[in-house]
Amino acid sequence: MLNENILDSYDVIVVGAGHAGNEAALAVARMNKRVLLITLNFKMASNMPCNPSIGGSAKGIVVREIDALGGFMGKCADQEYLQMKMLNTKKGPGVQCLRAQADKKRYPANMQKHLLSVNNLDILEDEVTGLLNDENTVFGITTRNGRSIKSKAVILATGTYMDSEILKGHHKESAGPDGEKPSIGLSEHLKKMGLKIQRLKTGTPQRIAKESIDFSKGEIQYGNVEDEGFSYETNEFIPLSEQIPCYLIYTTPETHKIINEHLLDSAMYGGIVTGVGPRYCPSIEDKIVRFKDKPRHQLFLEPESYDTNSIYVQGFSTSMPEEVQDEMVRSLPGMKNAKILKYAYAIEYDALDPLEFDNTLMVKKYKGLFISGQICGTSGYEEAAGLGLMAGVNACLYIDQKPPFILRRDEAYIGVMIDDLITKGTNEPYRLLSSRAEYRLLLRHDNADYRLSKKAHELGLISDVRYQKFVDKKERQKKLLELLDNTFFGAKSSVNDYLESLGYEKLTYGVSAKEVLKRNEVTFKDLEKYLDIPEELKIDDLAKKQLEIYVKYEGYIKNQMKEAEKLHKLDDILLRDDIDYLNLDGLALEARQKFDAIRPKTIGQASRISGVNPSDINVLIMYLRKNRLI
Repeated sequence: MLNENILDSYDVIVVGAGHAGNEAALAVARMNKRVLLITLNFKMASNMPCNPSIGGSAKGIVVREIDALGGFMGKCADQEYLQMKMLNTKKGPGVQCLRAQADKKRYPANMQKHLLSVNNLDILEDEVTGLLNDENTVFGITTRNGRSIKSKAVILATGTYMDSEILKGHHKESAGPDGEKPSIGLSEHLKKMGLKIQRLKTGTPQRIAKESIDFSKGEIQYGNVEDEGFSYETNEFIPLSEQIPCYLIYTTPETHKIINEHLLDSAMYGGIVTGVGPRYCPSIEDKIVRFKDKPRHQLFLEPESYDTNSIYVQGFSTSMPEEVQDEMVRSLPGMKNAKILKYAYAIEYDALDPLEFDNTLMVKKYKGLFISGQICGTSGYEEAAGLGLMAGVNACLYIDQKPPFILRRDEAYIGVMIDDLITKGTNEPYRLLSSRAEYRLLLRHDNADYRLSKKAHELGLISDVRYQKFVDKKERQKKLLELLDNTFFGAKSSVNDYLESLGYEKLTYGVSAKEVLKRNEVTFKDLEKYLDIPEELKIDDLAKKQLEIYVKYEGYIKNQMKEAEKLHKLDDILLRDDIDYLNLDGLALEARQKFDAIRPKTIGQASRISGVNPSDINVLIMYLRKNRLI
């Protein structure tokens, strides 16, 4: 319910209704706790102020993980997207992932409708300005309108709103994304609590009226997926013929000339930016300065919604004054008569230093205070949603005094992200990349249900019915593997016609169906025509792709599993919270300082901290043995 029958006390209070806050609140509600979601403006819940897309490199896998854990982002994205693509199709399955061009209007509308339908979830429009806390515990919030509401846990998911400022040229104003009100007061309260705050920056490009663009000057970019979505429960998809194309264009020499002549007019190079921006999503002026040897940079013209004429210029983020943006946009191919619906801007905001919280996302200095989303120092809707879900789960487990829910680096990209944040920290908006995961072949987009369904069911995040469907599919796939192992094709088999069509020679001796499936371009969907598969073992197309990937990469997968086992042994060695690292003989000075600041939970986590050497890990292990802690 929205703004009605608000209680004086809740199990959990979630501050912020962006992608992090919403997944946090939904997870808490699914775990049968009473939750209050507080937002400045509910109409902006799950707003996409930057690119209205869901998924992408590594991020698409995170959306699958959120879905496997019972989250709603994948289902919401699947309901009405403009275009769906599988990225990196020419590369291995370890880096393939989905990216949907989402609908900027309909995606948040669907999420808001879902939030209003959920039991145990109340929604309040107000501004949180402080926390109810003592020296080491948080137990509620205070608001601009004078409310004091108690809770057993609080989750902060303030996104880019906390003390946020919009920057264009030399103009700076206090405002949130899309011109919304900023959150004022909470950041100052957190500083007074002794928490370290950092200033970060991000930005967004212009939106152009569709009818003012000459799309013939661009290269058309179609979707390539019509039988797959983010959610394992989605079974209706948009045909390619009905998906809306995007267009590829490039900057021109005139674009570069205009930007170079006006560099000091931009907020970034004019000296008024104090926050650190994302390395992997720089502004166009930053690209031109940093990559002077590049004669052009690619841009994508992407539709924002079925319901608007707005086109998003991906890759053209800037903090230039509006009059300079006019020149910049009209220097692009097909943009001579472009009508700018919304100018680009940079936004600065306050976030918490990631070294302030642990692997449960709870702040180390204050029990009951959890952090999620861009306030953690991350960027991206998908990273935010994953963190929100984990914060929601761990807040519930904290309340029930149960062991926390921790995902290892070989179990989920979400686990990689949290481990990176708490062991390495970040002084810029963190973005998930496939290169950050050392076990990419284990963390594929197809197998998130294998990795996480059992855990989700045990936590109460997915229903018995959904879990049983997964178990049934898993059993059918196991029996199909046995069938592939025990079915043999020979010289007279009709499968030879299929193999010859792919450029292979005919079989001259008996070969198992499993060995045939391992060949390049052989698919299970085609091969099953030559197999005697009983009706009770039939599986859907996604399950077929899943089975095929496992067979083709089985050897590599098993090798990575062995490597991951070595990591498990180190992560199984726990470190107590009261170790006096600063006075631990044998540790290098840098290791002492890093261990004291981060307070690693395991030897494995300690070994991944930058600046820590193997000799420091040996000293720790010797200390544990000497004190009979292992």
